[in-house]
Amino acid sequence: MRTLIFAFLLALLVGPASAQDWGHYDNDRYGYSVAIPPDFLGQGESDNGDGQEFQHRRGAQRLTIWGGLLGVGNESFEAEVKWHMEQDEAGTWNVTYQAVTPEWASFSAIKGSRILYQRMILLCDRQSYAAFRLEHSARDIARMNGVVDKLVGSLQSVC
Repeated sequence: MRTLIFAFLLALLVGPASAQDWGHYDNDRYGYSVAIPPDFLGQGESDNGDGQEFQHRRGAQRLTIWGGLLGVGNESFEAEVKWHMEQDEAGTWNVTYQAVTPEWASFSAIKGSRILYQRMILLCDRQSYAAFRLEHSARDIARMNGVVDKLVGSLQSVC
């Protein structure tokens, strides 16, 4: 009986969280996919087909997803990641965390009351990458940590 009551209570707690189904975004041009959080509305595929921006329905958070070729002068994935971090620092973002490997990278930064988290992965062709960037208010950090975790786990190359 206790097991049945425990299972019922667990279902009540888990039910509302799983009821908010995540969507999914697949990019055919670069061959990657990523989960899309509930309440994020797509703004339409970019003209060149590399990705899409999603805006939270209340406008407080923005999720940008894109793929790209390793840039001229950035023949390595690590050099590409470094270039992106330098661009953010030039835009007055203060990088507060970074983890870079030959296959994936993550970094976060803060500017005023805004926080960004960016994840990049090397794609199967080893000449291109996929990335997402989530920007939100610092006051939402506790709530957004779970969102970031799921985004990180879902960003993958489709080979």
